[in-house]
Amino acid sequence: MDLELIIMNIINYSGEARSLCMEAIEYAKDGEFQRAKDSIKEANERLSEVHKIQTELIQEEARGEGKSVSLLLVHAQDHLMNAITVRDMANEFINLYEVLMELKGEKRYD
Repeated sequence: MDLELIIMNIINYSGEARSLCMEAIEYAKDGEFQRAKDSIKEANERLSEVHKIQTELIQEEARGEGKSVSLLLVHAQDHLMNAITVRDMANEFINLYEVLMELKGEKRYD
């Protein structure tokens, strides 16, 4: 697979993961915790795909077959790191909304 396609896959999967995590926060805010957790699960699946791509790039480099680092590849890595950060924060938000709703005695929609 050529480098541009690899980079676009990293950006695409990372963007999907980030969007799913933002969706999860909205679900949690509305008390829909199962839907929130399902969105996080989907995001984790996208991040797993990116991890496979990234691992392949690292292994190629370790074998001396590395591709040149471009600004576009750095940009793709930035998307990935942002998606991971948003995923981690989304998990925290989900937990916080669960506790908040329990304390307030509000209805959950699971």
